[in-house]
Amino acid sequence: MKKIYANATEALDGVLTDGMLIAAGGFGLCGIPEVLLEAIRESGVKDLSFASNNAGVDDFGIGILLQTKQVKKMISSYVGENAEFMRQYLSGELELEFNPQGTLAERMRAGGAGIPGFYTKTGVGTVIADGKEHKDFNGETYILEEGIFADLAIVKAWKADDTGNLVFRKTARNFNVPAATCGKICVAEVEEIVPRGSLDPDMIHLPGIYVNRIVQGTHEKRIEQRTTRKKEEA
Repeated sequence: MKKIYANATEALDGVLTDGMLIAAGGFGLCGIPEVLLEAIRESGVKDLSFASNNAGVDDFGIGILLQTKQVKKMISSYVGENAEFMRQYLSGELELEFNPQGTLAERMRAGGAGIPGFYTKTGVGTVIADGKEHKDFNGETYILEEGIFADLAIVKAWKADDTGNLVFRKTARNFNVPAATCGKICVAEVEEIVPRGSLDPDMIHLPGIYVNRIVQGTHEKRIEQRTTRKKEEA
């Protein structure tokens, strides 16, 4: 099976449709599939739902799709760095399904494992629990959360071989692994494609069985929050 594509547009060809649910890896601006997100914007698909830890910033990450009004719903755990996200949500233009961070990660992992639902204590007694089934286990109350089964998963990795085995770099692994597993189709963008057999089997973070398409890209690697101090006088 051919998995390597020349560019992000080709890697997404025949996959994108209006109204689809996309699971996207990344945390803040770390490990986000920026090349694929740009291709999604250029495709013009609309009414998208995204399951992602956050929506990037105003001009980077999923934020570029908010600018073009291609996103109708976000399933997220953190939304604090995107002014356009806030504006659209407060004006009623954007639907938000807010999840505790661990719950969102587990919802993706559960979907990837074929698990339709699970119980968790996180969110009990808060607005997160509104409308959800409650059940007691050993005297403790839990709420039912549903696994995420996405139409498409887009992730960003450090290295891949031609079979789709992926290696992530340090904290950039974050949400990428659970996001990749919960999509019916997974498209991965990588910094480098290496020959088959050159990756240490014990160092592979995501087996190629989960990855359908690969594209190598050039990445900007922005810093989300830059903190500096003045140079001390000699």
